[in-house]
Formats: sequence, C-alpha cells, structure tokens
Amino acid sequence: MSVRYLIVDDEAPSRANLRLALAAHPDWLLLAECDGAAAARAALADNEVDVIFLDIQMPIESGLVLAREISRLRTPPLIVFVTAYSEHAVDAFEVHALDYLLKPLSDARLAQAVERIGAMLGQRQREAYGAALRDYVDAGITQAAQRLERINVRSVGRIEQIRVDDILWVESAGNYVELQLDGRTVLHRITLNRLEALLEPSDFLRVHRSAIVRRSQIARLETIGDGSYRLTLRCGAEVAVSERYLGALKAAM
Repeated sequence: MSVRYLIVDDEAPSRANLRLALAAHPDWLLLAECDGAAAARAALADNEVDVIFLDIQMPIESGLVLAREISRLRTPPLIVFVTAYSEHAVDAFEVHALDYLLKPLSDARLAQAVERIGAMLGQRQREAYGAALRDYVDAGITQAAQRLERINVRSVGRIEQIRVDDILWVESAGNYVELQLDGRTVLHRITLNRLEALLEPSDFLRVHRSAIVRRSQIARLETIGDGSYRLTLRCGAEVAVSERYLGALKAAM
C-alpha cells in the first residue's frame, strides 16, 4: 500500500532530515514539502493525502491552526505533530492518541510512527482519528491542566474514546495505565504520573504509587495483617494504600 504524505515545516533542514529518513520506506510517496500552512492548504487541495508531518511552531501561522481545519474533515489525513516541546508538554498528544515526533528526530521513534500509521490506514480508522484530533484542537494544547473529558485509547490500528466519567480507578502498568471501567479494563499508553496531572483532583485521588481512585468510589479503609492499608471501592475492587497518601485519603473520607 502506497502512503502519500506531506511535510509541513518552516525550517528547510528539518524538512530535509525527515525526507531523507522516510526515504528508507519505499512505499511512502512524498507529495510536497511545505514551508507553512498556506502552502500545505494548496497541496491538500491538489492531492489526496494520507499523512501530514506537521510542525507546530511556525512563524506566520501555527500548525495547530491547520490541524483545527483538518480535524473538521470527515476523513482527515493522519497528522504526526513534529515539535520541539519538552516531554511534559506532549501529554495532550498521548491522552488523545495522536502521534508526535520530538526534535531532533529519532530514527527509532519515526519507525514506530510509521508502523502505527500503517495500522491506522489498514483499519480505515480515519473517522475515529478525526474525532480524537477534534478533541485535541478544540481543547487547545495549553489547556492540558483543565478538566479532561475523554481519553482516546489507541490499540493496533484502532482508536476508542473512553469517557473520564466512566473511569472507576486507574492502575499503573509500567509505561501504561489500566483504566478500570464497569466490567472491563482498558490499557492506555501513558504513565500514571502523567495521567494524574491531567485528571481533575476534585474527582480523583492518588492512594498509592501505582493507583488512583475516583473519590466517589471510596467506601472502606482497613488495616491488614502486616500493618499496611487496603481500600475497598464501591465497585468491589480492593486497592493498596501507601503511607505517603494515607493522610489525604483519610481527609477525603
């Protein structure tokens, strides 16, 4: 399957680096290199595009302006955001299941993005992707600290929207978290610490280095045989509680 793509970046060296890196993928066809959003709009009007590598920080018009326009399309091309933002600032990309590349470009990270794109295109998930992209641009990249309403979870080639209001508690699983819902568990690629920063503190409470619970789910706290603590939730789940978070939990109760 041929993948048709655009590179949109105001810096010529960055465009060249990405073009040369993608040359290793013979099925990928470069349609145009664009130095800004205006040139990208012209290329989009003249071509059927599968993927756009889009720089965010451009002098005349931010890449987010173009992304907002693209998100309104019924079947938008996939966007891989190219950014010099720090790791902390890309939380919003991950929670909305959007791909990104940090400058300077990593070959391993690009290969991962190429693999994900192939899976998404193969599953024909453009409409679901469009919904995730709209969530991101409507909220705005600077609003990560505001109340999060949905988490877009990406599995192999698919995106599923999870309402934050449906999450009962969250458990750490390495670089992933397990979102515990009513009757099922959903695995999402983000660390617990980074997800905690996005969740509303009035709704969720950290009780252990590996667990966050919904406050309204808190039911019973008890000491178990070895002197440690266990929290029982209204859904029936039992969650370990560490000394570090014990005071805040007792206050919440």
